[in-house]
Amino acid sequence: MAYFKRNRCPPVLYLSVLLPVSGVLCFSELFFYKEPHDVNVMRKDPVILDCQARGDLPISMKWLKNGVKVLENDRVYALSNGSLYIAEVESKAGDKSDEGFYQCLAQNKYGAILSQKARLTIASISPFEIQPVSAVVQEGSVARFSCKISASPLPIITWEFNRTILPLSTERITVLPNGVLQIYGVQQGDAGNYRCVATNIANRRRSTEATLTVIPVTGAILPRKPSIIAGPQNITASLHQSAILECVAIGNPKPIVSWSRLDHKPIDVFNTRVMGNGNLIISDVKLEHTGIYVCRATTPGTRNFTVAMALLTVLAPPAFVEWPESLTRPRAGTARFVCQAEGIPAPKITWLKNGERIHSNGRIKMYNSKLVINQIIPEDDAIYQCMAENDQGSILSTARLIVVMSEDRPSAPRSVRAESVSSSAILLAWDRPLYNSHKVIAYSVHYMKAEGLNNEEYQVVIGNDTTRYIIDDLEPASNYTFYIVAYMPMGASRMSDHVIQHTLEDVPLRAPEISLTSRSPTDIVVSWQPIPAKFRRGRIVAIRLSFRTSTENAINTLELPGSMSEYLIESLIPDTIYLVRIAAATRVGWGEQSAWTSHRTPKASNIKVPLAPELHLEPLNCTTILVRWQPSPVNRASIQGYKLFYREESQQERAPIELRAKDSHHTIGGLDPRRKYHVKLLAYSYIGEGYQADQTVSTPGCVSVRDRMVPPPPPPHHLYAKANSSSSVYLHWGRPAFSSGQVVNYTVRCNPVGLQNASLVLYLQTSEAHMLVQDLQPFTKYEFAVRLHVDQLSSPWSPVVYHTTLPEVPSGPPIGIKVTLIEDDTALVSWKQPEDPNVVVSHYTILYASRKAWIAGEWKVLQREGTLTMALLENLLPGNVYLIKISASNEVGDGPFSSAVELPVLLKGETANSKVKHPDGSTEAKAYFEGFYHLDQKSMTGIIVGVCIALTCILICALILIFRSKARKSSAIKAIQRSNSHLDRIPSENAETLTPMMTPNFVDTKGGTHLIINSFGPIKQNKQTKKKWWPFNYKVRKNANKSKTQQSLHATCAYQPGNTVLTYEKESPMSPHQPSLQILFGPIGDSEHSNNSEGSHETGDSGRYSHDETEMTHLSSVSSSASSEPPSLKPFIEYEPSPVSDSPHFALEVPSSCTLEAPNQMCTPPACRL
Repeated sequence: MAYFKRNRCPPVLYLSVLLPVSGVLCFSELFFYKEPHDVNVMRKDPVILDCQARGDLPISMKWLKNGVKVLENDRVYALSNGSLYIAEVESKAGDKSDEGFYQCLAQNKYGAILSQKARLTIASISPFEIQPVSAVVQEGSVARFSCKISASPLPIITWEFNRTILPLSTERITVLPNGVLQIYGVQQGDAGNYRCVATNIANRRRSTEATLTVIPVTGAILPRKPSIIAGPQNITASLHQSAILECVAIGNPKPIVSWSRLDHKPIDVFNTRVMGNGNLIISDVKLEHTGIYVCRATTPGTRNFTVAMALLTVLAPPAFVEWPESLTRPRAGTARFVCQAEGIPAPKITWLKNGERIHSNGRIKMYNSKLVINQIIPEDDAIYQCMAENDQGSILSTARLIVVMSEDRPSAPRSVRAESVSSSAILLAWDRPLYNSHKVIAYSVHYMKAEGLNNEEYQVVIGNDTTRYIIDDLEPASNYTFYIVAYMPMGASRMSDHVIQHTLEDVPLRAPEISLTSRSPTDIVVSWQPIPAKFRRGRIVAIRLSFRTSTENAINTLELPGSMSEYLIESLIPDTIYLVRIAAATRVGWGEQSAWTSHRTPKASNIKVPLAPELHLEPLNCTTILVRWQPSPVNRASIQGYKLFYREESQQERAPIELRAKDSHHTIGGLDPRRKYHVKLLAYSYIGEGYQADQTVSTPGCVSVRDRMVPPPPPPHHLYAKANSSSSVYLHWGRPAFSSGQVVNYTVRCNPVGLQNASLVLYLQTSEAHMLVQDLQPFTKYEFAVRLHVDQLSSPWSPVVYHTTLPEVPSGPPIGIKVTLIEDDTALVSWKQPEDPNVVVSHYTILYASRKAWIAGEWKVLQREGTLTMALLENLLPGNVYLIKISASNEVGDGPFSSAVELPVLLKGETANSKVKHPDGSTEAKAYFEGFYHLDQKSMTGIIVGVCIALTCILICALILIFRSKARKSSAIKAIQRSNSHLDRIPSENAETLTPMMTPNFVDTKGGTHLIINSFGPIKQNKQTKKKWWPFNYKVRKNANKSKTQQSLHATCAYQPGNTVLTYEKESPMSPHQPSLQILFGPIGDSEHSNNSEGSHETGDSGRYSHDETEMTHLSSVSSSASSEPPSLKPFIEYEPSPVSDSPHFALEVPSSCTLEAPNQMCTPPACRL
């Protein structure tokens, strides 16, 4: 009996927690405290691979190279401490070379452990893979050379100019560690020969020389939008190494280069620096540096930019997430070890027992990352190691299994017998144990397939009251091995002897999968695949082939030997649909026939069309089929593409999938498990469709019969989508933790949102946890989902993620550009969106400059949002011709600029008509009137119609006013004549009630003129009145002549520039204290005159007509010989007898301070007095 004793760790070993020592920490029975590491040495140099183990003595050490024991000799041998010494490293070809992976194996009484792998490489440097290429560069631009070479260890790259070493970094020269030389602001002195020099400990190599030719600049340097001539490339870097992302941009003015991450995470500023004029160097890369990096080149002072992207993937060696723990188990018990590791790429898990690899078979099973040992036996007492390895390294973790033995356990069951009952059942019988059989409480029956490796062992537990059991659900015509174990409360017996038994044959469960092609219009080649073993249920001894036309019921039947896999049916009718089916038989009988598969023979005239491709179908999982093909080697026509059809059995055929001529495979996803599908493929050319190839395939079940109770694996989590361009989207997702160490495949489902045709859904396969989905439509919303497949199990689809591809860069400039000069120094420019209907514009860039500024390369830049299609160009200088051009941009990049449009800005006094000229010599005749915008044809038509309507209305109103004016004038003359005869009879006290409202200044409030009024009415000034429109002028003169003939009173007026005096005389015999107001307010009761005044305001008469018209109106109002003086005016009248007559005089004094500033302005009352 063996006992397990765990010693306390010495204090020194607590340091091992911080060291990368494989194995169980403080596994005192046996452990490594020094392990070999990767080493690079020169040829013929000595090297020591250090490896030292501690534990219970004695400890033996041996070395393995590439898994094979190292044979010691005088040159290669182990030192006393266990390390391996190689006196002279050899680099001969084949097995004689010392290069390879080394491991040391330490062993003591508890078992053996294996160290991590250490790679020995011999320093070398290969010829250049990429040589620098000569370049011709314009002066002031950027020159770039590159070289690439493979070497171990990594070489140091330098450059020589005319055989002279260049500095690694100057203001204009940058040498990147990956072999790139950049020269900014190229000068004439930079012309010459350049070559790359690579150096490491093994050797130094020089590349071929490349010549740089510098072209001088002639003329002005035109503005140029930024462009990236050398963008970052997708790179993979190991943990703690350096990553170099190059970005070289040109433009005028010189663009500014900036970096960001597509996921908007901040860039690590502590381990990142910019080298040269925009190259990003990340030193000591870590996992968090993984991502898509965006280089952006921007024109200074604008939003005009362009971008380039690259994916940085950081590789990491394996690291344990969960370690196996040592176990103590009784005999016949079960031990379970768990081990999980992570790394990039995902590490592979391997289990070792005493340093040797374990294979899953029988009692020992490996599920995902678990090791399960059933029916433990004494030989299972050992040291177990979990080894996780990927391209970046390997690590191991150690645990021990201790088996506890019981003394009074029962002996093994005896005389185990097996008898075949059917094709899927075997009867098993045995005798009870010879010793301690009364302690048996149950029996355990174990069985598995006898042939092959990694077969799964099944276990059935039955009571102790029987020694017979029928095991069913077996595969027909297969060999099985059985053994039995007796159990007691404290342990179990040893295993019984093994017995092997064969199940009986049965009829085939499935017909073969057939493929149909034609070599000529009169034949069909029928080929079929072997039936899988689990459906064959025995040896196939015969094949039955049946065929007929689709229009006939007569069936032709052929029976062929079971060893055949192809048959040619001849003498058929061209261009006819034939139906074919197949069946297979074992010695027991015929199996089920397949469904009819249709095939149309080619037309007799289709001799030059492509022949049928060689078609191969392979189920990748329960829902996906991989279609592979090769064109026929004897094709007589060039292939333009392929058409792929598929349908489920007994279902209608779907629309064809169009494939390119260069395609050789396609994945059909979204299928149902355990279904048969018909697939048809044909090639087509410009002549027509070629011969078709038909084949059937069945999808497997997602879960086998015995695994129905096993739940499906969880779907991938944290699915993330990010548009990489207008036609690609980058996806990445999290891998479930349970799947570490297993081979996991993923299916990515992609389709536009709202897709109706299911055949256009895209299914993609990958083994990585990320994918770049390409060939998508620009600016289209897609939905993505992912599922994983492991051990014939498929997870549900992950939650759907929606993402929209980026829009395309505008391929054309804005159209319909129009420029209008709306002021002396301001122009309005308008345009329409580019013609491409799918383009999305985020902003427009307007460049404008005068000819002089354009020659000097000095453009003014305006930017407007994508929703605006016009802009104002201000501060334009007269006497210049301006050039205007516009481009459309979005977040992806900038579109081309339009052709320049010329706008002349004229000096004052020059003609306002000009033409907008295009640089191609064409002109657009445009009238630029001051104060008018340029309008399109529809707007101009509307304006013309509106103006015509307005003019018509004005003309009608003018005619109405003319006729009404005639009527008022005639009535006014009659009223004056009547008033002369009876005005004296009107009482003076009634005059005040008839007085209209007036201002203190009796001035013409409508005309705003310097009008002098006496008792006869308004007096014309000597200044000649400006003639107005002739119809009105004529009528005014005519009425004025009539008024002059009616005047019988004489008026005197003293007029000075500073004062205006209004006087009148009374000729009729009236009271001297009652001066008449008629001369001021018109005839008493002249309501017509009042209406005329109001009507004048209603018609908008602002005094802009002739003074003659105004005089005519007042003249008709004041021509009266009788007057009455109201009492209300007595205090304001200064009466003096005239020296000529006794008539009183009425004077109105207007001070010089009372001025009329505007035609309608009146003098303020306090400034005037009577």
